Amino acid sequence: MSLKRCLLLGLMGASMTAVAENIDYQVNGETYQGFYTSAADNAPLVLLIHDWDGLTDYEIKRANMLAEEGYAVFAVDLFGKGIRPTEDKDKKQHTGELYQDRQKMRQLIKGALDKAAELGANRQQTVVIGYCFGGAVALEMARAGEDLQGVVSFHGGLKTPPGQDYADSSTEILILHGAADKAISMQEFAELSNQLEAFNVPNEMIAYGGADHAFTVFGIDRYHAEADEKSWHRLLQFLDEKRSE
Repeated sequence: MSLKRCLLLGLMGASMTAVAENIDYQVNGETYQGFYTSAADNAPLVLLIHDWDGLTDYEIKRANMLAEEGYAVFAVDLFGKGIRPTEDKDKKQHTGELYQDRQKMRQLIKGALDKAAELGANRQQTVVIGYCFGGAVALEMARAGEDLQGVVSFHGGLKTPPGQDYADSSTEILILHGAADKAISMQEFAELSNQLEAFNVPNEMIAYGGADHAFTVFGIDRYHAEADEKSWHRLLQFLDEKRSE
């Protein structure tokens, strides 16, 4: 840990208000249940977007790991309170509905950002990160021109929907991808790189050799410890850079 981070966390310690809880909130009259954790009032916000199986213990674990680094983390719910699909057909249904309604997708993230600010996170210092499906949603917010410090995608969907581009995006984008991903090809990786360069979007794109799709997910066959460690380290560096701005 850097000296700057140690000093910052020391200063934050004076206003420590450790929080870790499920949070019910409303977006367009519907109830959602996210998870909020923060070690201090007004800590920089990380908005964490779940994979296609909804908000699970995996996202909560990652949220707690980030809170230990001094961040306020709101793990959002994009499906609705109590909706945590376990069958692939149901996962496809819920993600498919949002892929077909990008306006709703954006509204859900904006609603979550508002709730995180209400809970005491620093909305002026916000990075959005997402895993798999969540990575695709994070990129949606970049294309929407949302006021963010950064967007990070872990093994996320990279395709740009028809009719969209990155003309309104000014936030820095960090892509953490598996070079051996069988679901999201290196061709898609290259195509996104070309699009970001065409619109002069600040970006960094890393492909980890040997890492397949979902390489950060603990306990599955595709878990790749080295790629997980390296990508997590790069995320923390990225967040630290943004916190220092």
